[in-house]
Amino acid sequence: MVLVRYNPWQELNALQRQIDSLFEDFQAPTLARAIAAELHETEEAIHLKLELPGIEAKDVDIEVTENAVKVVAERKEETKTDNNGKTRSEFYYGKFQRVIPLTARIQNTNVKAEYKDGILNLTLPKTEQEKNKIVKINLGEAAA
Repeated sequence: MVLVRYNPWQELNALQRQIDSLFEDFQAPTLARAIAAELHETEEAIHLKLELPGIEAKDVDIEVTENAVKVVAERKEETKTDNNGKTRSEFYYGKFQRVIPLTARIQNTNVKAEYKDGILNLTLPKTEQEKNKIVKINLGEAAA
């Protein structure tokens, strides 16, 4: 007869692994839904770069107002005819959406867009009022 020491942590670790495997399929699509953005502001314009991997240009809709940019994109699921084996995918198929508020007013009629290799580059020229905006700071009031 062999004596085996009881380790309660071993059972908890096994339970944790089982719970993780249950939620594994739900985590990947949630993380993939967000459209990553990079914003760079110059004196003349705001340059917005958005990451849209695996999405064709025809499946991207862009709406630009003076204060925000709204991007809606859709990744369509590829149809597979192979019945052999099992496919596990962490890709998110469906609609993505993101609204990005802008720090300055822009001329939404003069926006330039370029889409290449899954990266959308938007050049958003600022309005003349924003380009010439000067803010005067009174140090006397700030010290009080």
